[in-house]
Amino acid sequence: MSAGLETFGLHIAYGGNVAVQDATLSAPLGTITGLIGPNGAGKTTTFNACNGLLKPSSGRVQLFGQDVTRRGPQTRARMGLGRTFQQVQVCANLTVRENVALGAEVRLVGRNPFRQLAGGRGQQREVRLRTEAALRGCGLEALADAPASTLGTGRHRLLELARVFAGGYRMLLLDEPSSGLEEEETAAFGRILRTAVADRGIGILVVEHDMSLVMSVCDYIYVLDFGTMIYAGTPAETQASEVVRKAYLGEVEAEVTP
Repeated sequence: MSAGLETFGLHIAYGGNVAVQDATLSAPLGTITGLIGPNGAGKTTTFNACNGLLKPSSGRVQLFGQDVTRRGPQTRARMGLGRTFQQVQVCANLTVRENVALGAEVRLVGRNPFRQLAGGRGQQREVRLRTEAALRGCGLEALADAPASTLGTGRHRLLELARVFAGGYRMLLLDEPSSGLEEEETAAFGRILRTAVADRGIGILVVEHDMSLVMSVCDYIYVLDFGTMIYAGTPAETQASEVVRKAYLGEVEAEVTP
């Protein structure tokens, strides 16, 4: 497996409060890696350090084998790191196709926004091809010309995923991508992720509370609790771990038990 995203001994503190302590993980290309844990465990904080929104107090972040600890989000994005967020972020007044095209345009423009205004035919064709491929990959072709405002939560999540696919990123950070989805929508979302990894060879690091999705799509799982990595293993090993069950899985099971 090729190096994707790695962290080594991340330590992140806000004032005197330690949010993440000595967090080490590896999310290789060609795999889906899960990051789970209770609310407030430090998962999103870890994500923010991974994509450059936060600078760790100590420790390192590596992307494709290169140290990017002191590099910002834009540099990491240009290198091939894409991300979605917990809150759905779509342009309601644009069509589905136009929303997805933004992902391709932003990546191609890079540092120079004037390239978007004066893009040549070659760039326009590449945007179009990336957009159509992303729409197909997420099953949104039939809705391509619909206003994004007419879509429900499930389709909005797929739209966000298509947009980041269109960016052509090699490594994706997905922050609770199944939030608000029904059971069937979640299963379909998981199949799309597995297909993308198999077909494109990308790597995915996903923060998720839906354990059915985590256990069905992830190759390896890390567990955070109070900012500390308490376990790492395969889905089967994670489910069987008494440490994980006490810290988190027992709590999740209690929530879904009638």
